Amino acid sequence: MPRAVRGLLIECDPSIKSMILKYDEERHDYIVEDLDDENHLVIKESQLQNLKVRLDQGEDLAQPTVVLTPRQDLDEKIMQLDESESE
Repeated sequence: MPRAVRGLLIECDPSIKSMILKYDEERHDYIVEDLDDENHLVIKESQLQNLKVRLDQGEDLAQPTVVLTPRQDLDEKIMQLDESESE
């Protein structure tokens, strides 16, 4: 039976997303699902730290600004938006 892969929803700049997509082409180590927009991906939870390190090394860009937001943080942001709209 195949082992389930835990994923994290992340939000990042379009340029960072393209780098992650490029890295994933090599061995399919990072991405569980590309959500077809400019900023969101579901990545393998077990690979989050490896991906951060690889992006921080700036293999393709000099000192990239990396913002990886796990799903829990996105859920909190969505809740804050909903609350502010009801005021």
